[in-house]
Amino acid sequence: MVARVIEILSGLIVGTISALGYPGVILLMGIESACIPLPSEIIMPFSGYLVYTGRFNLWAVSVAGAVGCVVGSIVAYGVGMYGGRPVIEKYGRYVLISQHDLDLADRWFARYGEMIVFGSRLLPVIRTFIAFPAGVAKMNMTRFVVYTFLGSLPWCLGLAYVGQVLGEQWDKNDTLKTWFHSFDFVIGIIAILAAVWWVWRHLKNMPADNASIRS
Repeated sequence: MVARVIEILSGLIVGTISALGYPGVILLMGIESACIPLPSEIIMPFSGYLVYTGRFNLWAVSVAGAVGCVVGSIVAYGVGMYGGRPVIEKYGRYVLISQHDLDLADRWFARYGEMIVFGSRLLPVIRTFIAFPAGVAKMNMTRFVVYTFLGSLPWCLGLAYVGQVLGEQWDKNDTLKTWFHSFDFVIGIIAILAAVWWVWRHLKNMPADNASIRS
C-alpha cells in the first residue's frame, strides 16, 4: 500500500523537478516541511540522480533542498504560533492532546529548542511536522530558522548523494517499490506502537488534566 502511494507521488515529484529544476526542489521540499507528507526520500534522491546526469550540482541542489525546508517550515511555524494553540486548547482533547502535553512542549522547546529542531530534521516523518509544535511553543524565530537550515542540509545532502551514487542503476519505479515495500511492515509496527504509547500516556495524565480544568 505504501509503495503504491509512493509510486503515484514519485510521478508528480519527478515531473516537477524535471520541469522546474532547482526551484522545483525548493517548492517540493517546502511543501514537505509545511506539514504535508511529500517524501523527501524521493525528492532529494531523484535530484541526486540529476546530479549524476550533469544537470544539477550536488551542493547547489542540497542547499536548494535545505532552503525549501526553511521556507515550508516558516509557514508551519506561523500557523502554529498564531493559530495553533487556541485550536489545540479547544479541540486537542479529541485527538488526545492535553494541556499537560502543551505545557510539556513549552518547557522542552524553551530548554532544548535548538537540539529538538536540529535533531528532528534528521529523522524521517518527524522532520515533516516539527515546525508546527515549535510555533505553538513560540520558539525564538531566528534560532528556529538557523537550526532548521543546519539540520536540513545534511539530510538533503545525504539523500542527494545516494541518488548520485545510484547513477545508472537508478530506476524510479523499481527502486521506490523495493525500498518502500521492505519498510511497509516496519512502518506499520512503529505507527501502532506510537499510537498505543500516545493513548496510554494521555489516559495516565487524564486525572491531573481534569483536576486542572476544574480548578
